[in-house]
Amino acid sequence: MDLFYQVLDHYLIRFYRITGQAEVDFVIGTFVLAGLCLLMGEATVCLAFRFTRKRLEQRAAEAAKYQDLSMEALKAGNKEAYQAANQLANEAFGHSFFQQVALSAAFLWPVCFALAWMQQRFLEAEFPLPGTNWSLGFIGVFIIVYVAAYFLFKRVKKRWPDFRRMKARPGASLTQGRENEGQSMRLPQIRQIDQKNN
Repeated sequence: MDLFYQVLDHYLIRFYRITGQAEVDFVIGTFVLAGLCLLMGEATVCLAFRFTRKRLEQRAAEAAKYQDLSMEALKAGNKEAYQAANQLANEAFGHSFFQQVALSAAFLWPVCFALAWMQQRFLEAEFPLPGTNWSLGFIGVFIIVYVAAYFLFKRVKKRWPDFRRMKARPGASLTQGRENEGQSMRLPQIRQIDQKNN
């Protein structure tokens, strides 16, 4: 076992030795491990969001602006301006979408380390499913426990002040962008796009 995982093992294995009953202790320990992964993942996303929020909101506002322009062009019957604005809107939405996907991926990085540690500890562990001839390995049990912990964490997070402050995600700025930009971005700018195309 690598030094890094030896250090982790010293602390994590304690949660797997609480009651003295192997099956119960495994569920308890895995639940605690899943909870730690959720906390670390959420903290990482919050921290990353603090550094990228301005850029994400700019992308969202830009996408909303061009969407409004394309709709105005469509109403005005200006096909070329509509196509130009719609293309810009799609590009802006694409950038915003992939940035948010990358941000969301930061939520799962602790799971990789948790499973790597569990592999070294519980690689050969099997947990029979009652009433069947099937059994689950440590990965199957972790996934089930992680999903259960996730839904519980969602309920707790709503009542946690620090996480409530971070509740407004980048996607919310799309609506704000439409409201703030929609009034000022009208047909004069559509004509500018049309002139550029010509």
